[in-house]
Amino acid sequence: MENQTGTTDVLRGKVVMVTGANAGMGQEISLALAGMGASVVMVSRDRGRGEAARADVESKTGNQEVEVLLADLSSQQSIRQLVNEFETAHNRLDVLVNNVGITLARRTETVDGVEAVFATNHLAAFLLTNLLLPTLKASAPSRIVTVSSSAHSMGKIDFDDLQSVRGYSEIRAYNASKLANVLFTYELARRLAGSGVTANVVEPGFVKTNLRVPFPFSLFSFMRGSPVNGARPTVFLASSAEVEGVSGTFFNQKGVATKSSKLSYDDDAARRLWALSAQLTSAG
Repeated sequence: MENQTGTTDVLRGKVVMVTGANAGMGQEISLALAGMGASVVMVSRDRGRGEAARADVESKTGNQEVEVLLADLSSQQSIRQLVNEFETAHNRLDVLVNNVGITLARRTETVDGVEAVFATNHLAAFLLTNLLLPTLKASAPSRIVTVSSSAHSMGKIDFDDLQSVRGYSEIRAYNASKLANVLFTYELARRLAGSGVTANVVEPGFVKTNLRVPFPFSLFSFMRGSPVNGARPTVFLASSAEVEGVSGTFFNQKGVATKSSKLSYDDDAARRLWALSAQLTSAG
């Protein structure tokens, strides 16, 4: 993974969208890409925090082509409004970074009646990506980068209880959502073959962010790395010429292509998850 320090013009003229951009890794990803000259659309649920993050990015990079769009990514209506607002202002999208993620101690349903961790961590990326695909294809070569976690290796998709109605565990729900990120990316890459749009998935490491760390992993919170370091592999995938044309690949926290979990290569599970996600979102 190449050095990403300093500012360059490698992304000048490119439009990038980053979700979960008002803090932590999302803000650092936005900062790095803005420093490369990109026009950055930072997606935030909260206007105040979003504007504060935008101002910080603009101040540190001198790049005035940084904006905030508001969206609650647990809400499908809000995601559709986000896409409409984006497409009203922009006629291209070169990079989409699906970074938003949550974990919840108790089972909660969204306004759409969907379990909130599954909705935010997986369905949001699924719906947002599918709605933006026409623009991404028209902007090709373009890239989709989805942030997963090493926790995906402990995940399992229970198709008989996809939304944890019968029993909810914070760790199990999070791990399953991160596995869903990988399955989604691999199936997306297969569907995009030959389109000029690439789709890859990244594991940023154990990073110190605002994301709640459930027990027993919270015992190891002192080992968490910085958001700057966690952002680096995503920035690499979003910007580097080294990965031009690379698709359907899992990258570790060092930006190295590597194998994901055995379950993540179950093509039947990926197709089944895609079909169910399409039903839940009326997309894809």
